[in-house]
Amino acid sequence: MFCVFIDLALIQLGIKSRFGAVKIDTIIVIDILGTFAFAISGVMAAVERKFDLFGTIILAFVTAVGGGTLRDILIGQTPVGWMVSDIHVWVMLSALPLSYFFLKQLQRMRKAFLLFDTIGIGLFTILGLEVALDHGLYPVIAIMMGVVSAVFGGVMRDVLSNQVPLIFRKEIYAFACFAGALVYIELDYLSIWSELKLILSILTVIAIRLLSIRYKWSIPFKPRG
Repeated sequence: MFCVFIDLALIQLGIKSRFGAVKIDTIIVIDILGTFAFAISGVMAAVERKFDLFGTIILAFVTAVGGGTLRDILIGQTPVGWMVSDIHVWVMLSALPLSYFFLKQLQRMRKAFLLFDTIGIGLFTILGLEVALDHGLYPVIAIMMGVVSAVFGGVMRDVLSNQVPLIFRKEIYAFACFAGALVYIELDYLSIWSELKLILSILTVIAIRLLSIRYKWSIPFKPRG
């Protein structure tokens, strides 16, 4: 099934990349995995807040594509990514039966919601960064677009479920995305093999986020005076 998703995406999206066909495959895989991970986090948030079926679908969808939609609007890419193909819709919908049948197992996992959210921000940070770079934006702007891609779907999810968005809480969140994007830019400058560069950058985001949760790291802002 996953291979079918990849093949459909390659046929329908027709993405051109400055890194060639292998990079195209990898970027699509990242996009699909990020969409799936964020959709599950949206479903879990909806279940926790006791949403109905329609509300659960909406929250999963907004979480999965919200950040990428805002990014594409900001860089002037229209139609936005998820409208070019129906692959994102099917990936998002596939998260519903999985969450339905394995919800108890997911809920037993310690901090399962945070785990899927963390995987999502790691994948979407680098995806958004790469999309911005492919549009010829300056690296500092591309980093900002990577962070936007990663965090704003979660912001919309939390606002719609009447919770304080994770990005505004004291633990490290957006900073992890920024650090991972910065690692990607540095590795790109050093001409590191593209697949390794993607993996290391994504793992940087995930590692910083999970470690910050484990050890309660934070970046407080306490003005003097």
